[in-house]
Amino acid sequence: MDMATLIIVLGVLGNIVSFIAFLAPVPTFHWIYKSKSAEGFQSLPYVIALLSSMLSMYYALLQEGVLLLITINSFGCVIETIYISLFIFYAPKKFKIQTVNILLLLNVFGYGLMIVLTTLLTKGDLRRKVVGLICLAFNIGVFAAPFSTMRQVIKTRSVEFMSFLLSFVITLGAIMWFFYGFLVKDFYVALPNVLEFFLRISQMILYFLFKNAKSVIVVHEDQSKLELV
Repeated sequence: MDMATLIIVLGVLGNIVSFIAFLAPVPTFHWIYKSKSAEGFQSLPYVIALLSSMLSMYYALLQEGVLLLITINSFGCVIETIYISLFIFYAPKKFKIQTVNILLLLNVFGYGLMIVLTTLLTKGDLRRKVVGLICLAFNIGVFAAPFSTMRQVIKTRSVEFMSFLLSFVITLGAIMWFFYGFLVKDFYVALPNVLEFFLRISQMILYFLFKNAKSVIVVHEDQSKLELV
């Protein structure tokens, strides 16, 4: 298999795995649709995921020969928009307003400002590098999100809110996209997936360590709250 073919194969596999990962919240939103309520759920992860896809799409459009990056991030933009729309439709009024405000701040004003500034202040390869650095910094921040889940698992000794299958799928995706970025010599694609790989591997290790552990309920000193520890 020559290099060009290998790059295409990795990109296609990366698309397939990322497609599956994007569909992971479908059961959640099916439940929201059936129950006609989004109370108790948070919209921020989906707003951030949408912004990540939008940034990656902009970065991909500044280059040539990266159709496979464009296809998966196009799907990401569509599916995350659907998730957010469902949340806004079924969420209580307070959370509808909160979600719309965050969308306007991050995905409209913030994203729009980034496009305007990079268009006015940079051009050509410099623009690609600047946008690549923005995507890199943002994705590293997003990929570090599993730290909160890992902390919760360690604290509660429960893997109730950790999906092993999702972690495994995302790990596969990180491997595919790392080698894709490495082979096309794209540092901005490859590097964040190194962090994603190690974080997800750590999550899966925690899963096996705590999957059979028993949670303990303790009462706080003020007697006002019960918490698993």
